[in-house]
Amino acid sequence: MNCCTKGGKKSTKSSGACNGTFEDGTAFAAKVLSAESEQGIKEFLTEIESITEAKHANLVRMLGCCVQRQNRILIYEYVENNSLDHALQAAGVTDLSWSTRSGICMGIAKGLSYLHEEHEPSIVHRDIKASNVLLDRNYSPKIGDFGLAKLFPDNVTHVSTRVVGTTGYLAPEYVVHGQLTKKADVYSYGVLILEIISGRRISQTIRSDMFLVRQAWVLYQQDSLLDMVDPNMKGGYPEEEALKFIMVALACTQATPCSRPTMRQVVRLLSRPVCLDELEMLPPGVVGYGQTHAAAAATVRSPGVMVSPALSPKVRWPTAAAATTATAAAAHSASVTYSELVPR
Repeated sequence: MNCCTKGGKKSTKSSGACNGTFEDGTAFAAKVLSAESEQGIKEFLTEIESITEAKHANLVRMLGCCVQRQNRILIYEYVENNSLDHALQAAGVTDLSWSTRSGICMGIAKGLSYLHEEHEPSIVHRDIKASNVLLDRNYSPKIGDFGLAKLFPDNVTHVSTRVVGTTGYLAPEYVVHGQLTKKADVYSYGVLILEIISGRRISQTIRSDMFLVRQAWVLYQQDSLLDMVDPNMKGGYPEEEALKFIMVALACTQATPCSRPTMRQVVRLLSRPVCLDELEMLPPGVVGYGQTHAAAAATVRSPGVMVSPALSPKVRWPTAAAATTATAAAAHSASVTYSELVPR
């Protein structure tokens, strides 16, 4: 991998990453990790362990790895359209049509559902955000960067761990208690939907009172959710479908983990018509920028902030077995409602 470590003719390199081509003309992307820190080595090993056996259309495919002196290099398929974060920047976001945005949301959901429900062992990504979603030539999303991922054997439902990730995408229970479950990824995914639909990056709102999740809740209370949609979106959008996506985002960012759907349920909700009147919501979970763990833990029941996990949630999503039973019972219907997935 001389082209990555020495800047050879067949590569372009910036900030720990480079693109190049193999001798047969196949393009690749390489991620160069720091070997001078223990964290860099740990991320290198974690990423190899997590992604080597994971095969899905919405995951970046690893082609190989390389250890060369002090260099640790991961080799991935080349993805043509950069990251979702890049696409959401002001210059290009208006070019993303509704069909492209909804397709990106669905693709990410399918990739996460695979990691959580189909891959053995299950994988919690821990850093779902716009810059870790790459877009191919057709704007199909591919989840990448598994350096912080955690493997979950079948008998493990949660782990207590050091809090890592990106401010604005972190689930409240993870920030406050260090308790990691699959529902932490679900929360991050909900934030990501709001970014995609609104065309606003989380970094633009995280320090303000109109943090995207809080803003969505305020608009929900005002029955004005369509105000979340990017007004400059190319080609317009179907209102009912846009409302469904935003409501699913609010469901994903509920304050208590058991109030959030699984990613498999998210895919099901996004795939079929949904009766929006039955999507009952509690205030979402938000930990303010710079808020201490103690201050976050003390915050209870205020609209748009974290709700104490000790309080009984109004809505509970069923277990996988219960969801399967409910879905089978409703299979004759062309549509799915919240009450069919979540028995009251």
